[in-house]
Amino acid sequence: MTDHVMKSGLTLAAIAAICTALVATTYQGTKARIAANEQAWLEQSLEPALAGVFFEGSVTESKLVIPTPHELPGRDDVIVYRVFAEAQPVAALFAVTAPDGYAGPIRILLGATYDGVVTGIRILEHRETPGLGDKIVSSRSNWVFQFDGHSLDNPELTGWALKRDGGQFDQLTGASITPRAVINAMRETLLYFAAHRDEIFSQAANGDDE
Repeated sequence: MTDHVMKSGLTLAAIAAICTALVATTYQGTKARIAANEQAWLEQSLEPALAGVFFEGSVTESKLVIPTPHELPGRDDVIVYRVFAEAQPVAALFAVTAPDGYAGPIRILLGATYDGVVTGIRILEHRETPGLGDKIVSSRSNWVFQFDGHSLDNPELTGWALKRDGGQFDQLTGASITPRAVINAMRETLLYFAAHRDEIFSQAANGDDE
Protein backbone atom coordinates (compact mmCIF):
# COMPACT_ATOMS: atom_id res chain seq x y z
CA MET A 1 0.00 0.00 0.00
CA THR A 2 2.80 2.36 0.96
CA ASP A 3 4.73 1.59 -2.23
CA HIS A 4 1.61 2.26 -4.29
CA VAL A 5 1.08 5.63 -2.61
CA MET A 6 4.72 6.58 -3.15
CA LYS A 7 4.57 5.60 -6.82
CA SER A 8 1.38 7.62 -7.28
CA GLY A 9 2.96 10.60 -5.55
CA LEU A 10 6.07 10.40 -7.73
CA THR A 11 3.92 10.13 -10.85
CA LEU A 12 1.89 13.20 -9.88
CA ALA A 13 5.07 15.13 -9.09
CA ALA A 14 6.53 14.22 -12.46
CA ILE A 15 3.35 15.31 -14.26
CA ALA A 16 3.31 18.58 -12.33
CA ALA A 17 6.94 19.24 -13.24
CA ILE A 18 6.25 18.56 -16.91
CA CYS A 19 3.21 20.85 -16.88
CA THR A 20 5.21 23.61 -15.17
CA ALA A 21 7.95 23.29 -17.77
CA LEU A 22 5.42 23.46 -20.60
CA VAL A 23 3.77 26.56 -19.14
CA ALA A 24 7.14 28.27 -18.68
CA THR A 25 8.17 27.41 -22.24
CA THR A 26 4.88 28.69 -23.64
CA TYR A 27 5.18 31.92 -21.65
CA GLN A 28 8.72 32.56 -22.84
CA GLY A 29 7.63 31.87 -26.41
CA THR A 30 4.72 34.31 -26.28
CA LYS A 31 6.24 36.97 -23.96
CA ALA A 32 7.64 39.03 -26.82
CA ARG A 33 4.37 38.82 -28.75
CA ILE A 34 2.35 39.89 -25.69
CA ALA A 35 4.68 42.84 -25.11
CA ALA A 36 4.41 43.85 -28.77
CA ASN A 37 0.61 43.68 -28.65
CA GLU A 38 0.52 45.76 -25.46
CA GLN A 39 2.82 48.34 -27.05
CA ALA A 40 0.67 48.51 -30.18
CA TRP A 41 -2.46 48.98 -28.05
CA LEU A 42 -0.78 51.80 -26.12
CA GLU A 43 0.30 53.52 -29.31
CA GLN A 44 -3.22 53.31 -30.75
CA SER A 45 -4.66 54.71 -27.52
CA LEU A 46 -2.33 57.71 -27.49
CA GLU A 47 -2.31 58.74 -31.14
CA PRO A 48 -5.89 60.14 -31.31
CA ALA A 49 -4.81 62.94 -28.96
CA LEU A 50 -2.16 63.95 -31.51
CA ALA A 51 -4.54 64.51 -34.41
CA GLY A 52 -2.96 66.39 -37.29
CA VAL A 53 0.57 66.28 -35.86
CA PHE A 54 3.37 64.91 -38.03
CA PHE A 55 6.07 63.18 -36.01
CA GLU A 56 8.72 60.54 -36.47
CA GLY A 57 9.11 57.32 -34.53
CA SER A 58 6.62 56.02 -32.01
CA VAL A 59 4.63 58.02 -29.49
CA THR A 60 6.07 56.16 -26.55
CA GLU A 61 9.79 56.13 -27.31
CA SER A 62 10.47 59.40 -25.46
CA LYS A 63 8.64 59.04 -22.17
CA LEU A 64 9.19 61.39 -19.24
CA VAL A 65 7.88 60.83 -15.72
CA ILE A 66 7.33 63.96 -13.63
CA PRO A 67 7.25 62.85 -9.98
CA THR A 68 5.25 64.47 -7.25
CA PRO A 69 5.23 67.09 -5.94
CA HIS A 70 4.57 69.14 -9.08
CA GLU A 71 2.33 71.95 -10.28
CA LEU A 72 0.27 69.76 -12.57
CA PRO A 73 -3.26 68.64 -11.64
CA GLY A 74 -3.58 65.60 -9.41
CA ARG A 75 -1.38 64.01 -6.78
CA ASP A 76 0.03 61.22 -8.93
CA ASP A 77 3.21 61.15 -10.95
CA VAL A 78 2.55 62.52 -14.43
CA ILE A 79 3.65 60.73 -17.59
CA VAL A 80 4.60 62.88 -20.58
CA TYR A 81 5.13 61.43 -24.05
CA ARG A 82 7.19 63.71 -26.27
CA VAL A 83 7.26 63.45 -30.06
CA PHE A 84 9.79 64.84 -32.51
CA ALA A 85 10.33 65.45 -36.22
CA GLU A 86 13.86 65.79 -37.60
CA ALA A 87 15.10 65.84 -33.99
CA GLN A 88 12.97 68.90 -33.24
CA PRO A 89 10.20 68.77 -30.59
CA VAL A 90 6.73 69.05 -32.09
CA ALA A 91 4.23 67.99 -29.41
CA ALA A 92 3.70 66.42 -26.01
CA LEU A 93 1.06 64.21 -24.42
CA PHE A 94 0.30 64.66 -20.72
CA ALA A 95 -1.45 61.95 -18.71
CA VAL A 96 -2.82 63.92 -15.75
CA THR A 97 -5.53 63.51 -13.13
CA ALA A 98 -8.40 65.91 -12.49
CA PRO A 99 -8.95 65.31 -8.76
CA ASP A 100 -12.36 66.97 -8.48
CA GLY A 101 -14.67 64.95 -10.71
CA TYR A 102 -18.24 64.38 -9.56
CA ALA A 103 -17.67 60.71 -8.68
CA GLY A 104 -13.92 60.77 -8.19
CA PRO A 105 -10.66 61.51 -10.00
CA ILE A 106 -10.68 61.65 -13.81
CA ARG A 107 -7.64 60.50 -15.76
CA ILE A 108 -7.05 62.73 -18.77
CA LEU A 109 -4.76 62.55 -21.79
CA LEU A 110 -4.01 66.00 -23.20
CA GLY A 111 -2.03 66.53 -26.39
CA ALA A 112 -0.51 69.89 -27.30
CA THR A 113 1.89 71.13 -29.94
CA TYR A 114 5.21 72.66 -28.96
CA ASP A 115 3.51 76.07 -29.18
CA GLY A 116 0.78 75.00 -26.76
CA VAL A 117 -2.09 74.40 -29.18
CA VAL A 118 -4.37 71.55 -28.11
CA THR A 119 -4.23 68.64 -30.55
CA GLY A 120 -6.71 66.49 -28.67
CA ILE A 121 -8.01 65.36 -25.32
CA ARG A 122 -9.16 61.89 -24.36
CA ILE A 123 -10.46 60.44 -21.11
CA LEU A 124 -8.40 57.52 -19.87
CA GLU A 125 -10.38 56.61 -16.77
CA HIS A 126 -13.40 57.91 -14.86
CA ARG A 127 -16.28 56.92 -12.60
CA GLU A 128 -18.74 59.59 -13.67
CA THR A 129 -22.50 59.06 -13.89
CA PRO A 130 -23.62 57.03 -16.94
CA GLY A 131 -25.67 59.13 -19.34
CA LEU A 132 -24.50 62.41 -17.77
CA GLY A 133 -20.87 62.84 -16.75
CA ASP A 134 -19.65 59.96 -18.88
CA LYS A 135 -20.29 62.07 -21.99
CA ILE A 136 -16.78 63.43 -21.52
CA VAL A 137 -15.69 60.22 -23.27
CA SER A 138 -15.23 60.70 -27.02
CA SER A 139 -17.29 57.60 -27.85
CA ARG A 140 -20.25 58.98 -25.86
CA SER A 141 -20.39 62.53 -27.26
CA ASN A 142 -18.44 65.16 -29.19
CA TRP A 143 -17.82 67.28 -26.10
CA VAL A 144 -14.04 66.76 -25.94
CA PHE A 145 -13.55 67.80 -29.56
CA GLN A 146 -14.47 71.44 -28.87
CA PHE A 147 -11.00 72.00 -27.38
CA ASP A 148 -9.03 71.02 -30.48
CA GLY A 149 -7.04 73.94 -31.88
CA HIS A 150 -7.35 76.10 -28.78
CA SER A 151 -4.54 77.43 -26.61
CA LEU A 152 -3.98 79.75 -23.65
CA ASP A 153 -4.20 82.65 -26.12
CA ASN A 154 -7.31 81.33 -27.83
CA PRO A 155 -9.34 81.97 -25.78
CA GLU A 156 -7.54 84.06 -23.18
CA LEU A 157 -6.94 82.43 -19.82
CA THR A 158 -10.24 83.65 -18.35
CA GLY A 159 -12.03 81.92 -21.20
CA TRP A 160 -10.85 78.49 -20.06
CA ALA A 161 -14.05 77.80 -18.16
CA LEU A 162 -17.62 76.73 -18.78
CA LYS A 163 -19.91 79.30 -20.36
CA ARG A 164 -22.02 79.31 -17.21
CA ASP A 165 -18.85 80.36 -15.34
CA GLY A 166 -18.08 83.15 -17.79
CA GLY A 167 -15.86 81.05 -20.04
CA GLN A 168 -15.93 79.90 -23.66
CA PHE A 169 -16.72 76.20 -23.47
CA ASP A 170 -19.95 74.21 -23.43
CA GLN A 171 -20.92 72.08 -20.49
CA LEU A 172 -22.77 68.79 -20.66
CA THR A 173 -26.54 68.64 -20.40
CA GLY A 174 -27.35 67.91 -16.80
CA ALA A 175 -23.73 67.92 -15.68
CA SER A 176 -21.40 70.78 -14.79
CA ILE A 177 -19.05 69.43 -12.10
CA THR A 178 -17.52 66.83 -14.41
CA PRO A 179 -16.73 69.13 -17.37
CA ARG A 180 -15.57 71.86 -15.01
CA ALA A 181 -13.04 69.45 -13.50
CA VAL A 182 -11.75 68.49 -16.94
CA ILE A 183 -11.40 72.09 -18.12
CA ASN A 184 -9.62 73.11 -14.92
CA ALA A 185 -7.15 70.26 -15.37
CA MET A 186 -6.57 71.22 -18.99
CA ARG A 187 -5.91 74.84 -18.07
CA GLU A 188 -3.45 73.87 -15.32
CA THR A 189 -1.65 71.48 -17.68
CA LEU A 190 -1.32 74.08 -20.44
CA LEU A 191 -0.01 76.63 -17.94
CA TYR A 192 2.58 74.14 -16.69
CA PHE A 193 3.59 73.29 -20.25
CA ALA A 194 4.03 76.96 -21.14
CA ALA A 195 6.22 77.52 -18.08
CA HIS A 196 8.31 74.35 -18.38
CA ARG A 197 8.36 73.64 -22.13
CA ASP A 198 12.12 73.78 -22.63
CA GLU A 199 12.76 71.79 -19.49
CA ILE A 200 10.31 69.08 -20.54
CA PHE A 201 11.90 68.59 -23.94
CA SER A 202 15.49 68.83 -22.73
CA GLN A 203 15.25 66.15 -20.04
CA ALA A 204 16.43 62.68 -20.89
CA ALA A 205 13.76 60.05 -21.39
CA ASN A 206 13.03 57.98 -18.30
CA GLY A 207 10.59 55.41 -16.99
CA ASP A 208 10.74 53.37 -20.20
CA ASP A 209 11.12 50.15 -18.29
CA GLU A 210 7.99 50.67 -16.17
